[in-house]
Amino acid sequence: MQKNENPQACAPNMQNYEEAYRVFKLDVPEFYNFGLDTVDRWAEDPAKLALYWIGDNGTEKQITFAEIKELSDRFAKALLASGLRKGDRVLLVMGRVPEWFVSLLGMLKAGVVAVPGTTQLAPKDILYRFHAAHCKAAVVGSDIVPRVDSVREQCPELKLLVCLGTAPAPWRQFETFLSSGDPQLKLDRTKSSDDALVYFSSGTTGNPKMVLHTHASYPLGHDLTGRFWLDLRPEDLHWNLSDTGWAKAAWSSFFGPWSQGACIFVAQMSGKFQPAQVLGMLQKYPITTLCAPPTALRVIVQENLKEYRFPCLRHCVSAGEPLNPEVMEIWKQATGLTLYDGYGQTETVCLIGNFRCLPVKPGAMGKPMPGFDIGIIDDDGNELPVGKEGHIAVRTKPNRPIGLFQEYLAAPDLNATAFRGDWYITGDRAVRDSEGYLWFVGRADDVIITAGYRVGPFEVESALIEHPAVVEAAAVAKPEAIRGHIIKAYVVLAPDYKPSEELVRELQEHVKSLTAPYKYPREIEFLKELPKTISGKILRRELRDRAAAHHDN
Repeated sequence: MQKNENPQACAPNMQNYEEAYRVFKLDVPEFYNFGLDTVDRWAEDPAKLALYWIGDNGTEKQITFAEIKELSDRFAKALLASGLRKGDRVLLVMGRVPEWFVSLLGMLKAGVVAVPGTTQLAPKDILYRFHAAHCKAAVVGSDIVPRVDSVREQCPELKLLVCLGTAPAPWRQFETFLSSGDPQLKLDRTKSSDDALVYFSSGTTGNPKMVLHTHASYPLGHDLTGRFWLDLRPEDLHWNLSDTGWAKAAWSSFFGPWSQGACIFVAQMSGKFQPAQVLGMLQKYPITTLCAPPTALRVIVQENLKEYRFPCLRHCVSAGEPLNPEVMEIWKQATGLTLYDGYGQTETVCLIGNFRCLPVKPGAMGKPMPGFDIGIIDDDGNELPVGKEGHIAVRTKPNRPIGLFQEYLAAPDLNATAFRGDWYITGDRAVRDSEGYLWFVGRADDVIITAGYRVGPFEVESALIEHPAVVEAAAVAKPEAIRGHIIKAYVVLAPDYKPSEELVRELQEHVKSLTAPYKYPREIEFLKELPKTISGKILRRELRDRAAAHHDN
């Protein structure tokens, strides 16, 4: 086992959870701009590093906050010189490159509204975003240019196109564009209530929703994420594996780290995810804090972790989907470090987390983040007692918490469903135990009802993953005449295992040994990979449809 000798590991930012939760208050000024008021403050130290970037070809760049300030100022002024105005929306699609950070920060400084997207977007996805968000501009990587070109004639509102590399007019090359603003222009601070970001949520059902954040809700609100959950300090080098297009990148690759003055480690890592590459970088570079989604960790722990040592690593977190206890145990045995799960949404900052000052209950979501009153409620908005399953909800009255999105744009029905009475309803379900820890059950539409029993897919999936044959698993409801539905599991196997009826029975008995008998999957199907959203979440809707289709046949 590796032992972490770093003395920082003994001094979490949150020393006493109960006290922090009781006294915490985040003041919101009338005017706030993350670039001008937070990042530029760190730039006062000319040597302080903001980015440590590793390119696909091994190129390394270390970029200071002072350099980030200067470049983002120039980009903001160029945006305004191009005719864009405060509140205009701009699609931003780039990979893990320094220009993404400069662009996003420059947009915030200019007061234009960033619309981040993943590099996996197809032309039809880009067209949908242009139209839905009424984008006036696009700032993209060179690989995205052909996709934009294929649809831009259908987008008359577009007035500015900026790209990395070179492209024919009307595209403007990023480096040249940087020099097109007025150096003497003074950038105005934004109001905290001004629009700042629009994210298209990666829901498991329906078309993506437009999630609007103000300069307070994400840029200021993620101070909570960076301080208490990521546990960052100015001397840290923080690595988040998320793609730049996800809201998780805002959490852990941008606002969270820079709110605390930490340096962000960025590995370009184009192409297919390589777990050995991740482990090699953790060993080679002085990375102190790591954030990785369960999707990545489930693959990483299949590697021989004993071959690696991470001398600087002190704190590890995961979010995006519930973290399986088996993965936590393998990581702990190999590294000596605990994985701290966190919960939130595109609509929020970190709402619930496992914090370093609290004991971790493997499989639990943790406890509410200071600044949030989290309830487990029934359909009528009544809080439920300990042990009763209900909706995870955020109290919004009498005081709306910082870190909660403003609204779903152009979607009054969605807003009416999400904001009911005194609560914002997350759409997820959980149970609170006698010690105040929350336990995830599943999305409200993912819960399986079989023979009258309610079964959360996560518990079935976690049991399956504890078997050495299973890399990933997803449990869904399949229609069945007698029970209404049965539990069907889709399983991705580890390389050394082959599908067989014998293995199906072995996995079923394995689940029975770990959970109540009614929770075992009566059917198991082996897949090479699970269908997922762009942000890496399992698309259980597609699996439910697949199961239902097989039933119909």
